[in-house]
Order: sequence, then structure tokens, then C-alpha cells
Amino acid sequence: MAQIRIDNLRKDFGKFTAVQSSTFTVEDGEFFMLLGPSGCGKTTTLRMMAGLELPTMGTVHIDGEEVSQKPASQRDIAFVFQMFALYPHMNVGRNIAYPLLSQGMPRAEAKARVMDVAKVLGIEAILDRPVGGLSGGDRQRVALGRAIVRRPKAFLMDEPLGALDAEFREHMAEELRALHDRMRATTVYVTHDQLEAMQMGDKIVVMNHGVVEQFGIPQDIYDWPATMFVADFIGSPSMNFLPFEGVVEKGADHVRLGDCNLSVPVQREGAQGALVLGVRPEHVHLDADAPYRAQVQATEYLGTTQIVSLKAPHGAIKARLPAAMPIRAGEMAGLRFDPRTITLFRAETGRALRSAANERVMAHG
Repeated sequence: MAQIRIDNLRKDFGKFTAVQSSTFTVEDGEFFMLLGPSGCGKTTTLRMMAGLELPTMGTVHIDGEEVSQKPASQRDIAFVFQMFALYPHMNVGRNIAYPLLSQGMPRAEAKARVMDVAKVLGIEAILDRPVGGLSGGDRQRVALGRAIVRRPKAFLMDEPLGALDAEFREHMAEELRALHDRMRATTVYVTHDQLEAMQMGDKIVVMNHGVVEQFGIPQDIYDWPATMFVADFIGSPSMNFLPFEGVVEKGADHVRLGDCNLSVPVQREGAQGALVLGVRPEHVHLDADAPYRAQVQATEYLGTTQIVSLKAPHGAIKARLPAAMPIRAGEMAGLRFDPRTITLFRAETGRALRSAANERVMAHG
């Protein structure tokens, strides 16, 4: 397998820039997620890694070799598409064997490779069946088998589970991650589903409008978002945003929201003007003695927890609280925020301020 390195990658389609100045590294053996909404540039980035699109600027290195201008056939990668791209006139075994036979491998050797892959995927019993009658999950396994059988340097996957229903998609996500853990194959996986990315990925790149917003491990991206876009896109419900006008001094550990002083992580940089305080719903607590007050608007029961919607002086807030906690719409509640988890943002740029809590992520993410 191989490391994949992207340096200052850019792709223009006429006057439209799909990807701009993307830089990150996929380490050997990682399961790496490209995450973002439709049109953010993640699939275009994947296609440039694969050689299906050539970059306008920048470089792609696979296993130490620059391949930026090489066609896909010379990159030793396997691409898995969302729509499977199987040959309907061939059975399962012939579909998996096709890449090997097309390269001139002897049939006996190809058959042995196919059997090895079928055992890994648990599809030995359907090798002689036509692909037309298979379930979506089995079709995806066949598509994966055709990629695996080549033993490429890396696997590139473009929303491979997107055509499956929600329940089976979750099951296949678990299978795919388990398969990766057995093979330790370098894998780059495109998705718009943040739960899928958090569940499966060793590292995540979050993209928006062709720009890499943040790059890091799932826990860091969730706990310490680098931008308001990441904070809003990751998490369900997403991070609460409370805009305020104020001054944050370097070294400050409090901010003033209206008449209330709220504790925050020690700030490593100062800012003034339009700012935003961000806090996750699970870090919002009800406290009768807390000076910051909000009115309960509605509750949403989720089994062991409930999502409580509140109206505060600085905006709407959602809190994730125990389901057994009695809460009534219309009542006033005191809110206490876990100060260790608060992130401050500049409203104009949406960028997070560096604090004692997030400085490692902001420096290396």
C-alpha cells in the first residue's frame, strides 16, 4: 500500500474553481474520509487522485512518485463507484476476475485470486450467479471484490454506499471498516454523511466551496472545529452559535454575554468586534442558579435523551439532556455551559480563535 500526498491542488472548469489550494496527506494504511456537502469539491479531488481529472495546478504523489499528469491506468489504484459499474452479462466470478484477465493473467492464477477475495468478502456461494439478481449489498461486495483482486496501492471510493437503504448502509459501513482493518489498505472515501465519516474514518478532511476547512482525526474535528462551517456541519444537532459584540483579551478566561460573565478556555489570541460563542448541545446544562436565562420552546424525546430548544437573549439554543428530566414549554431556565468545551469564533471570517483547549488542533489540524 502507499502514502498519498496532495500539494496545493487546484482544479478549474472554465471560470469556475472546483478545488483550490488543497494540501493534505493520506498516510499508508489509513482509512481517510473526504467529507462535505454536494458541490464542495470532494469528488473532484478524488478524481484528480485517480487520474480521471488532471489538476490545473498542484501535485499528487502516490507512494512517493508524482503522478499528477499520469492517466489512471498508470497510477495502480482501484476506484469503487456509487453505482457499482458491474458487467450485467457476466456472473459474479467473471466480474471480479475481469481486471486480471484483461491484463493477461493466466486463468488458473486469476481463479485462485478470485477465490481468495470471495472468502474475504463472504461471497463464495454466489460466484456463479448473475449479477442482475443480486441485492444492493451483494452488488457492492462484488464491486469491492473487483477492486481488491488487483491488489492496488490504494482504493478510492466515491460514496460507495450511497445507493443502499439507511439500515443496510450502516451494516455495510461496519463491514467495510472491518475489511479495511483486516487488509490495512490505504483507502480514500468520499461522503456527504458526517455520521459515516465519524464512524469509519481514521482522518477526515472537511471541504466547503473547494476549500479544505479542517483536516484531522474525527474527535478533534468534533470537539475543536476550526471554522463555524465545520461546527455546523459536524454534529446532530449542530453546535449552538451565540453572536455578541465584545473584546477578548489575549489570556482572557471569561467573556461577557449581556450582563453575564461566562467562563471560556484561556485564549491564546485576542479579538474584538463581532464574535460568536459556540457550544455543543451536550455541553449545555440547566442550572437554576445560573444567571444566563432562556425560555424553553419545545422538547424532542429521543429515548434516553431529549433535545430541548430554548430561546436565549443571544439566539436559539439546543440542549441534549436526560429524557427523565422534567421540562415544560414556556418555563424560564438558567443555562450553564461547560467552559472547557466552548469555542470562540470571529463572526466576519468564521475562524476559531486559538485557545488553551484547541491550540494543538489549530496548529496541526
